[in-house]
Amino acid sequence: EGKNFDRVAAEADSIWNRELARVTVESDDTTELRKFYTAMYHVMILPATFNDYGSAPAYTILSLWDTYRTHLPLLSIIDRERSAEIVNSMIDLYEKEGHLPVWHLWGCENYCMVGNPGIIPVADAVVKRTPGVDAARAMKAMLATANDTTRGLGERRRLGYTPVEAINEALSYDMEYAIADAAIANAAKATGDTATAAEFTGRSHSWRHYFDASTGFVRGRDRAGKWREPFDPNFVDHRNNDYTEGNAWQYTWLVPHDVDGLVEKFGSREITIERLDSLFTADSSLRGNVSPDITGLIGQYVHGNEPSHHIIYLYSMLGRPDKAAELSNRVITTLYDDSRTGLSGNEDCGQMSAWLVMSALGFYQIEPAGARYWFGRPHFRQASVKVPGGTFTIVRRGDGMKPEKMTLNGRELDRNYITHDEIMAGGELVFVMEP
Repeated sequence: EGKNFDRVAAEADSIWNRELARVTVESDDTTELRKFYTAMYHVMILPATFNDYGSAPAYTILSLWDTYRTHLPLLSIIDRERSAEIVNSMIDLYEKEGHLPVWHLWGCENYCMVGNPGIIPVADAVVKRTPGVDAARAMKAMLATANDTTRGLGERRRLGYTPVEAINEALSYDMEYAIADAAIANAAKATGDTATAAEFTGRSHSWRHYFDASTGFVRGRDRAGKWREPFDPNFVDHRNNDYTEGNAWQYTWLVPHDVDGLVEKFGSREITIERLDSLFTADSSLRGNVSPDITGLIGQYVHGNEPSHHIIYLYSMLGRPDKAAELSNRVITTLYDDSRTGLSGNEDCGQMSAWLVMSALGFYQIEPAGARYWFGRPHFRQASVKVPGGTFTIVRRGDGMKPEKMTLNGRELDRNYITHDEIMAGGELVFVMEP
């Protein structure tokens, strides 16, 4: 009442400028600034509230298979209040429906993607001690969801993995279940429940049943333990085989929670790095009924779809942050632009843009509910994030691709990651980049 169009528009501008200023970056390149703040805008649009005015926030459009990877971890840094609201809304849904959401759209669960992705952001909130999230209530919701017997979970408990007869896209279901199990294990550790942590760490190793040492790829297995035949790592059969929107090339790396296990399967860290190199240099051709979601390829790395989003940063976990820096810079500069077609794949409710925002800050959360952010390369010479401890500033010195030295508040780091608590405390992270 008493407002005209111009006043409402000005108020909207003010609100958006305040929200976008949660992260400030410095650059003389207006194109790069447009890319970054367009991505920030996309990050803040969804999920959407779905409640009466004045009542507690209830969220929907929860595209969790996509957003658990980067979008929701990013919100845990830049908007803790909203992050808590989203997680509590998800726990509310568990209490009404008996399970955490998978893909909640306009007040209804549609189960359109694989795994138990709703577990992961809830566990993340427990590990990060997000204010306003009750850990006991969260653990109850996660355990009930993980111990369901539908969608292949019953046979998975019995056999230790999900056989191809149990459900379509069985391998992808299982590997996503394993990531959720690892998230529960991390949350249990954070709450002092060592027995639950041990149980779910064991469950999270189910993916190891799919690794075929003779090919170096993960493959589907039947109830008798036999491999799915024939096998072609470049083959895709959209929504009709063992892999969801991808093939063996991408899914072999979908173990962000068990990189040590992957190294063991390949035989050594050096061999694992060589195999990871081959992902980015492989022939990009695809055979079969190709999913429209397989876009933004570098070799067989698929930036246009979520199962690949953590892969570049595995280099940092494997002791080669220089390779993570070079590839993350390549993706930012070649697979994003400021046009109307500036994304290499489906935005997926903010996930594609969240990858850009977090990577532009110079780090990425690989592990589910791990509370560690592994180094890549800051895209801007300086960026600042508003955090509870004041301001967390990231400074890049030099334009090279090799992280020569990283310091936190003047102290040189002897590791390739920073913790969530260190970010929340505020301070200055400096990357010295060499050619």
